[in-house]
Amino acid sequence: MYAIVEIAGQQFKVSKDLKVYVHRLSNEEGSKVSFDKVLLLDDNGNITLGAPAIEGASVEAKVLQHLKGDKVIVFKKKRRKGYKKRNGHRQYLTQILIEGISATGGKKAAPKKEAAPVVETVEEAAPKKAKAPKAEKTDEVVEAPKKAKKTDNQE
Repeated sequence: MYAIVEIAGQQFKVSKDLKVYVHRLSNEEGSKVSFDKVLLLDDNGNITLGAPAIEGASVEAKVLQHLKGDKVIVFKKKRRKGYKKRNGHRQYLTQILIEGISATGGKKAAPKKEAAPVVETVEEAAPKKAKAPKAEKTDEVVEAPKKAKKTDNQE
């Protein structure tokens, strides 16, 4: 049995007794956490999809420890300009242990839409505006005036 659950803004595929590193949670070490935003459940081939989440389903977990992730080096450089910037970053993480997946929420059936009674209304048509007459097209080609040539005497 596995589930796809959203934890701290990220989606994880979790199953029982799985250790997962997630973004830092505010819970203390050793405390229990429940995640209600279960997006998908798979129970031995019986798949339940949520829209967007499955009502009543939850994932139970225990916070093992808070830690910092590996250092990520951010290096910026602009070639031929002598510009180099080096910066480091360590993400704050929480390690959790998935203790169980409860699927108390059954399959969510889409609510049936009742056909709304169609009310026919007679609307008065607005009077149409008369279109302006279009200009008649002619086959004559109008040429642009030519520029006067410069002579040596004009300066």
